[in-house]
This record gives sequence, C-alpha cells and structure tokens, in this order.
Amino acid sequence: MTVRLDKWLQVARFFKSRADATRACETGRVKVNGTTAKPHRHLAVGDRVEIEDHDWPRTVVVHELRDRPVAKAVAATLFLDESGPRPAPDPMQRLLRRPPAQRAAGSGRPTKKQRREIERWEGEDR
Repeated sequence: MTVRLDKWLQVARFFKSRADATRACETGRVKVNGTTAKPHRHLAVGDRVEIEDHDWPRTVVVHELRDRPVAKAVAATLFLDESGPRPAPDPMQRLLRRPPAQRAAGSGRPTKKQRREIERWEGEDR
C-alpha cells in the first residue's frame, strides 16, 4: 500500500489540513529520504521524512501508512520521531511577531472633525 505524502502528513497530524501539507511540500519544507518531495509523492514504510517547522526541524520515520483520519493516539503510532524536543521559545521573536501598535478599544472610524484635523496635519507636512 502506498499513500500520498500530503495525505499522510495530515493524517499523522503534522499539519492541520491537507492544503497546509501541500503548501509545505511545494515550498520545499518537506524532504523524503534527503530529497525535496512534491505532495503527490508516494510514501513507503521506512521512509525518512524531514519537516522544517519554523524553529523546530523534525525528522520522522514512517512506521505505518494511513490515508484516512484517525484518532490522535493512533496518529502518534504512525511514525517514529527522531527529532529532539521542541526548543524553548525565544522571547524576542515573540515580541517581534506582535503587531507594532495597538488601537484604542472602541475608537472606530474617525469622526468628520477628526478626519479634518488629520487632513490638516498631513497638509502641513507638504
């Protein structure tokens, strides 16, 4: 039995959807046996899959092939995880991901008066 790579990645719960798994394969973040793999590649038992997941590169060996969704406990038995533990999050990276400025709650759209003031400020810069 063979299963498409993108289906297996979704069934094994590496990605939430098959579309996400396909996108990861197309962007080169998934390798099978050391070579970049396309989403339609067929897996076999014993294949080594390398997944580049943000700051956590994962390496897994395929133990079982499934093409239908399974329970979370069963999904964990489909592969042998050879990657180390997830690294601790970098607090600086977390701060950089935040939006640059927060809007005041309930401020909504500017009123006509506020809009005219904004236009007046912008006109002074010219």
